[in-house]
Amino acid sequence: MSGKPKLHYFDARGRMEAIRWLLAAAGAEFEEKLIESSEDLDKLRYDGSLVFQQVPMVEIDGMKLVQTRAILNYIATKYDLYGKDMKERALIDMYTEGVADLGEMIMLLPLCPPDQKNTKLTLIRERATNCYLPAFENVLKSHRQDYLVGNKLSKADIHLVELLYYVEELDPSLLANFPLLKGLKTRVSNLPAVKKFLQPGSQRKLPGA
Repeated sequence: MSGKPKLHYFDARGRMEAIRWLLAAAGAEFEEKLIESSEDLDKLRYDGSLVFQQVPMVEIDGMKLVQTRAILNYIATKYDLYGKDMKERALIDMYTEGVADLGEMIMLLPLCPPDQKNTKLTLIRERATNCYLPAFENVLKSHRQDYLVGNKLSKADIHLVELLYYVEELDPSLLANFPLLKGLKTRVSNLPAVKKFLQPGSQRKLPGA
């Protein structure tokens, strides 16, 4: 039996992509069991694998974990990507929640009715350039260190860089005025495990997935 984490989700980014990114950045190999039909999902529900009847679900270390934040926190703790003490973890959580706020807006954009899409896109651009991106730029500027917390790679950096890729997909010009964020994106993207994940043919899901 393989000791690799097994990810149960659709063949899409959705709420699993942050988990894929975090495992990849940790250098942890993982398997995916794609849900390809309603029957596949019903099977997981009926056999008791889904505590709250929903995915993502990750089989890891003898557990079947659901709820995205719980899964991410476990992975971050397991692979030492969650700070050295309570204060660092609080900052990591705070930054991660900020990433999630903007990320949720971007993730839900394709589900938006066509007649509302331009309005939503304008709102995302405004929130990105006037709130979230300046906030993260200022964090990096305040301590002049390579990473957001403790000058050490954490899940907050990985989630933020994933978000920066999505922001660039929407509009590459949005990052133009944020040199420290662009530097963080380059730095994290060049880490060997992340660089491998960004290559064609990896388990990363592409735009539209």
